[in-house]
Amino acid sequence: MSTNPMRTYVIRTVLFMGGYVAVNVAAIFGAFDDVARPGSYILALAVAAPVAGHIWALLDCMKNADEYVRGILARPFIVAAGLAVAVFTGWGFLTEYADVPHAPGWLIYPLLWAMFGLTAPFTHKLAR
Repeated sequence: MSTNPMRTYVIRTVLFMGGYVAVNVAAIFGAFDDVARPGSYILALAVAAPVAGHIWALLDCMKNADEYVRGILARPFIVAAGLAVAVFTGWGFLTEYADVPHAPGWLIYPLLWAMFGLTAPFTHKLAR
């Protein structure tokens, strides 16, 4: 019996992002305020793990989907990843040379998904 890759992706996304939200909400409300090393490293990795899991879920969805869905997902993901890295690298150089405010590294993840949302309609249109 085969499973629907999109259904599996949605379930995994809900689970991974549920863990991500739970850890961050706990942090916002001070649950980890007194955490010192090495616990702070473990906390940082605990927040990063669901992000890695979510990316894995999308890549696994692409792998198991038919070629049409794979193309619909892969094109904007590749373009969004490239744009996110380019924008974040540009901001990094602005930080170094133009004295703009520092942007935390974790912003690359929401930037990736913002770029995905912005590029998906155009990459889909180009594929026709």
